[in-house]
Order: sequence, then C-alpha cells, then structure tokens
Amino acid sequence: MTPYESLRPIARDLDESDIVAVVNRARNKPGLVPLWVGEGDLPTPQFIIDAASASLANGETFYTWQRGIPELRQALADYHERVHGIANNPERFYVTGSGMQAIQLALQATSGAGDEVVMITPCWPNIHAATQVSGAVPVHVELDFSENGWSLDVQKLFDAVTNKTRVLFINTPANPSGWTATHENLRDILAFARQHNIWIVADEVYTRFIFDADCAPSFYDVIEEDDRVIFVNTFSKNWAMTGWRSGWISAPPAIGQVLENLIQYSTSGVASFTQRAAVAALQQGEPFLAMQKQRARTNRDVMCDALRSTGKIKFARPQGALYLFFAVDGFSNSKELAIQITDEANVGLAPGTGFYTGGNEFLRLCYLRDPKQIELAAERLVGWVNQL
Repeated sequence: MTPYESLRPIARDLDESDIVAVVNRARNKPGLVPLWVGEGDLPTPQFIIDAASASLANGETFYTWQRGIPELRQALADYHERVHGIANNPERFYVTGSGMQAIQLALQATSGAGDEVVMITPCWPNIHAATQVSGAVPVHVELDFSENGWSLDVQKLFDAVTNKTRVLFINTPANPSGWTATHENLRDILAFARQHNIWIVADEVYTRFIFDADCAPSFYDVIEEDDRVIFVNTFSKNWAMTGWRSGWISAPPAIGQVLENLIQYSTSGVASFTQRAAVAALQQGEPFLAMQKQRARTNRDVMCDALRSTGKIKFARPQGALYLFFAVDGFSNSKELAIQITDEANVGLAPGTGFYTGGNEFLRLCYLRDPKQIELAAERLVGWVNQL
C-alpha cells in the first residue's frame, strides 16, 4: 500500500476545487482582471490595523480565552443587538479562526459518520467539502432559476430530509447565486426543523450585503433563544479582513462548553491582536461597510447592464452577496468556458462546475472591486461575447 492509499478515504477523495484550478492556471497572466475569488480589492482599513498594532505593542502575544476575549464577545453582542435587535448576551458568541473554521466546528458539533447534511445548491464548495471531512454526507437541493431570480422550493428541501438528516445548512444571501431567503422561507424552515429535531447551520456571512435594506432577512428575526440554530460568520467580507482569518459562531449558550472544547482541541483560540482588530471593526466599521455596499451595488448594476446588452447572457440581478452568476448561450461546461475567457478576454471568473449541482453552465464574477476594473472587465466580456 502506498502512502497515498493509506490516507483516510474521506481526505484522499476530496474534490479538487475547479475554482482554484482555474486561478492557478492563469494567476500570473499579464493584465488579467481577477474577478474569480470572493473578496474585494481594498486592504484592511487603517483603524483596524492600528488596533492590532497597539495590541502587539502592548505584548498581547500569549494564549487567550478559547471562547474569545471578553471585549470581543461583548462587541459581538452589541453589534447583534444593534443590527438584528436580539438580546445583548455575550454568552452566545464564540470567536473562531475564520468563517471557514466556524463552519467546520458547527458541523463537527452536529453531524458525523453516516449522518446527512442537506444544503442548497449551487453552493460554496467549502460547505460541501467540510461536510465530507466531518464524515457526514452532503445532500443537495437545487435552487430554481429564472431571469426573475433564483428561488427555493422549500418542499424540495423538506423532501430531501431522511431519518439520517442531522443538519439543514442554509446560506443566505447565497454564494454564488445571490439568492436571498424571505422571512416566509425562514419561518417555514425553522418550523420544519423544530418538528423534526434537526439543527440549522445558518451561514449569514453576506447578511449585510443586501442592496435594498440594512440587513437581509435572518433567522435572528424568527428564532427563540434555545432554537437549534448555529450561526456562522466572518470578519472577512464586511471589513476587508480576508487575510486575518477571524470569524465567529453564535449559538445557544447551552452548548457553549461543547463549542469551547472544539476550539480548544483545534486551535486553542484566536490570537489576541487579531481579536483586538475585530473589536475595532465592529465598533468603528459601519462607515467602511456602507461604502463597500454602495461600491458593490454600483458595480453590480454596471456589470448587469453591460452583459444584458449582449442578448446572449442569462442571469438574475442578484439581491445580495458579492457575485453575479451568469451563463453564456451555447456553453454548457463552465470550467472550459472560464479557461477560454481567461485566455481570450483576459478576465478571471470562477466556473460554476465548482459550486455543485445547479450551476454547471454558470460563471461567478465578484464585483466588489475598483469600479475601473469592473468597467474594463465589462468591456472585455461584452466584446468577447459579441464576437461569438
């Protein structure tokens, strides 16, 4: 048996990301406009950097609270009271080493070998893969697409549940489609989960990136304190902190010791100086977030209007998140198409084949970028499509 063959099958057989494959192929291509990764192009604001620098200067380089420093947990409670109107309770909050780790810990706490996790697709591939790593089985429920928008048939979601289902994983606003659940969707899903004693993992990373309100409809709007809902979130998107690897979990305090244990036995906590930066983001970051949202909305509209003018591209103008998910007439394999576009139009896009069922013909474009980049990318894409 070779070293490779002796690895755990779950780890050995994980899919290679089609997104990463396209990025790696064209990462260093001169002049390319890179819209393939889910982040903006602005660096972290200086007031956040200053908070981390002050923490380092003060010698905060030691082990710290596994659940998070008290100041950050209180800042998270204050933020959620302000944004979502929930009771100010810092015992709900647990600091993690990224939103990705928050997802991993939520799944480790709720599912394992032989269990099923029902998720809505197209979905961020890390959700599917994290489910596999936990030992559970991903079960896909496809959104319905029309040019009026992506929509969820909640009965299809419920029909996918079996006696092995332990979790409904709900990402809204959704990456990559921009689908955003309605309050009716959320109430129906919560009622079903209560009836069947199923956990909900609520990925609301993009809840502030909604373009007709301050905040998207949220499970916070419909839950009771002890409902089986674990929220996963990150500092990455709102405050341009993707490289800081800092996120959080919000969950019923009754499971707090379990979550603390999982943090202890994975990373033993997040660096204090990173947490000080996160406090600054929560307390001082609303003007920066408002600017980011306006930038994203303007760029979304510029790109949508340009691509619609070709008459050869289908999409639904996204309600939320940071992405336009679109398909080009006559192309069914988006990985091949993404490579062709990088070669011929010099625009980097993520292939829908990387987002599992329901997205194979689509491409994802992140529009949280410099408006000049968006305008250039739109010009190149329209020119390329029009010469087909």
